[in-house]
Amino acid sequence: MRDAAVRLLSQNPLLLLFLVAAIGYPLGRVRLRGSQLGVAAVLFVGLAAGAVDPALALPEIVYMLGLAIFVYTVGLSSGRAFVSSLRRDGLRNAALAVGAIALATALAAAAQRLLGLDGATSAGLFTGALTNTPALAAAVEALRQAAPDRASAPVVAYSICYPMGVVGVVLAIRVARRLWRPDLAAEAERLAALGAANAPLASETVRVAHDLGGLSIEELVRGLRWRVIFGRIRRGGQLLLATPDERLRSGDLVTVVGPRPELDRVAARIGGVSEERIDLDRSEFDLRRIFVSNPEVAGIPLQDLDVPRKLGVVITRVRRGDEDLLPSDGMRLELGDRVRVLGPVRALQEVTAFFGDSYRAASEVDILAFGLGLALGLLLGILPIPLPGGIRVSLGFAGGPLVVALALGTVGRTGGMIWNLPFGANVALRQIGLILFLAGIGTRAGPGFVAAFAGGGGLAILAGGAVVTFATAFATLLVAHRLMHVPMSLALGMVAGVHTQPAVLGYALDETRNEIPNLGYAATYPAATIAKLLLVQVLVAVG
Repeated sequence: MRDAAVRLLSQNPLLLLFLVAAIGYPLGRVRLRGSQLGVAAVLFVGLAAGAVDPALALPEIVYMLGLAIFVYTVGLSSGRAFVSSLRRDGLRNAALAVGAIALATALAAAAQRLLGLDGATSAGLFTGALTNTPALAAAVEALRQAAPDRASAPVVAYSICYPMGVVGVVLAIRVARRLWRPDLAAEAERLAALGAANAPLASETVRVAHDLGGLSIEELVRGLRWRVIFGRIRRGGQLLLATPDERLRSGDLVTVVGPRPELDRVAARIGGVSEERIDLDRSEFDLRRIFVSNPEVAGIPLQDLDVPRKLGVVITRVRRGDEDLLPSDGMRLELGDRVRVLGPVRALQEVTAFFGDSYRAASEVDILAFGLGLALGLLLGILPIPLPGGIRVSLGFAGGPLVVALALGTVGRTGGMIWNLPFGANVALRQIGLILFLAGIGTRAGPGFVAAFAGGGGLAILAGGAVVTFATAFATLLVAHRLMHVPMSLALGMVAGVHTQPAVLGYALDETRNEIPNLGYAATYPAATIAKLLLVQVLVAVG
């Protein structure tokens, strides 16, 4: 029976691929003491399949294709966030992330010497301790070119160290909180007052009672740096649209959309909160959510579209994925976004045509832009990069597409070429690519995983990985919170970003009970990812 099953699966690699994915994906959603493996469970199912019989190894092209698609889509979705993080305390955040990864690299190199490991295994220990699949992919790709017979070694070490790569960070967080006892609630209030927290958007009706100096709404928002959008105005018995050129008068009622701290700041400046709900009056103005599917408007800043003056409507929110975003002059709409438009009922049909409102069109992938961008990334990954000491590394199938995607995701469009993917399409391709990579590389590394524990070296690798994880996480928290005076709520997100670990981010969100860790995660994740991709290849090269 066993031999027949092995023969069937080895002769039908597509059947094996989807069987591994179908078993691993639901297993990853099972929670054990509040934690779950997530999509990484596909890797462990692949390892189990490969351990049953070496013949159950998927073709190399499977994981290579998955790797390229995964890192390219990650880069496209992270491009603008990465550039934005560089502008806001960018050097500090990047230095913290790169410094932490450099420390982890040094610790992995020390473990290599103490435990007598080779460069391939220490690279796997490094990536498993920091739970970073793209870095693992970079190590596998580097070894595939330099030492094909050792290409599975990093996967084995990664699999051994991965569980402690999550647990060790959580332990470091618990130790840090016990030592320093930060007041997370007070931090949240202070950051919210400064407008630093990503608070959910809310709507309020405000009565104008103070002198505003005759300034227009646009001048008020820019001059006072308000992060809000004005909607309707009731002046006497008349309803008006709060366009940028409109000037508020004493006695006006106006609806304001924005984070709660900003709404309080605006209300205090112009008058006070009113109990009247003029947003419920839809006799003249109505709201409509419209899909952005028109390529002509995608990737163009809202200030250039100038929707209020050209179409006589106001965009009050932009929904991207599951998140509501506040429109701003510099925001660039993406295909698949849903804009919430407020305007005269008679104008909404024209506005709908302007944005497209086609769910199908907003879900399609521009194969020309996707293929060209990915090809440029793969070409960049082939080019050798000289380092001091005569070492030459390359970005590989992981780093090349990531760097190109970060650049193209930031640019958004070049002429008529739109580089960014619709949100839903990006998520779907990213998930498919990661599953292809994990299933492919897992089945090929299964025999080595069993041999590692059978030979007694598995426990040593596990211990070395645990030290790297805990030391890196605790050092990051120490430097961020105690030396750089970053609030602990933000530092918890930073350490999750350094380890590029969503499970740790989820733990931080549960501990703080606010959204502040998300900001720290976004601030360190891109720099940490790129540093891992480069430094893991150094471990391979010098090993």
